[in-house]
Amino acid sequence: MAELTVGSAVPSFAGITTKGEQITKQTYSGKWVVLYFYPRDNTPGCTTEAQDFQRLLPEFEQADAVIVGVSNDNAESHARFCAKQGLTFPLIADTEQTVSRVFDVIREKKMYGKTFEGIERSTFLISPDGQVHAVWRKVKVPGHAEAVLATIRDAR
Repeated sequence: MAELTVGSAVPSFAGITTKGEQITKQTYSGKWVVLYFYPRDNTPGCTTEAQDFQRLLPEFEQADAVIVGVSNDNAESHARFCAKQGLTFPLIADTEQTVSRVFDVIREKKMYGKTFEGIERSTFLISPDGQVHAVWRKVKVPGHAEAVLATIRDAR
């Protein structure tokens, strides 16, 4: 699979949200889409990242943008995470890693001497016409949501 780069057409994908709704490439056609991938619900970095996007949600909405989070956690985990953190944007429960693989964010990781596959924190900004407008890989959480918002504002 070719790596998605700026200007690439967004590949077809489909994922189910915590509320049981399907999100596809066409769901938010005509809007900016912030599709962000994170390793795991209720971990420090992932919680901070979600809180940052939630805090800025009104500004994203003002910029005609939607936020969609994706992790390999199941719908029940996402529901608890959303309730605990007050998240109102959709999270895709990508338990089979289908969306994660389409966007090529599954990487070999090591923790406590064990090797496993997991999500590399990444964000894809999809333009209203369905093109990849910006890509952030190996995301560092502090300031990231602000940087994504600034990118949208600069493009408008």
